Amino acid sequence: MFLQGKRALVTGSTSGIGLAVARALHAEGAAVVLNGFGDADEIAAMCEELDAVHSGADLTSAAGVEELMAAAGEVDVLVNNAGIQHVAPVDDFPVDKWDKVIALNLSAAFHTCRLAVPHMKRAGWGRIVNVASAHSTTASPFKSAYVAAKHGIAGLTKAVALELAERNITANCISPGYVWTPLVEAQIPDTMASRGLTREQVINDVMLERQPTKKFAQPEDIGALAVFLCRDVAANITGANYEIDGGWTAQ
Repeated sequence: MFLQGKRALVTGSTSGIGLAVARALHAEGAAVVLNGFGDADEIAAMCEELDAVHSGADLTSAAGVEELMAAAGEVDVLVNNAGIQHVAPVDDFPVDKWDKVIALNLSAAFHTCRLAVPHMKRAGWGRIVNVASAHSTTASPFKSAYVAAKHGIAGLTKAVALELAERNITANCISPGYVWTPLVEAQIPDTMASRGLTREQVINDVMLERQPTKKFAQPEDIGALAVFLCRDVAANITGANYEIDGGWTAQ
């Protein structure tokens, strides 16, 4: 319970990776603030489970982030996890989709950092963990906005880490490959139908094509690493980008 007395905000935490991170931080004593969309009853159950508060603020605008941070209060641990994806050729990429992907996947992290850091400086302790992607160091076609945003998150993390290096505040990235979440699982039937493939072919030859282990990471893996990065033994780890991608970016 080494995070007892600390307050942790996890964006995009009403499902998948974000929820797993919130659970892992709660297990170590942190008071958790959830953020994201979803069924009201399910979110209420999460709040009860984690003794958490929830903000449904839309983080695609600076005003939405400010609403979230006002609801969250003074944050000691900040996990930027919220994100969306859109796939299209660059010459057909809808401008509104580009703007939204960049706003949520990159700009929102800047805004949460700028608003959380003053308290961390006063407290003399803080942890910032940005959930990026294997696409923070590599690219795939038709994902120009997502790849640009995730490369940007890696750069933002390094810059923030350097600024805060003498303040006992760390900033690090976690870059997963494919993670087994309900969102990923839900994509399988449509891909089977559109490509005429079996479930096993979709998993191994489409989703895990670039992941040499041919295994999905689990949301709990990301939660465990986020917790480690909050520990005192990780106080000298800052500006790093940890890949949990089954060897994807080793190629």
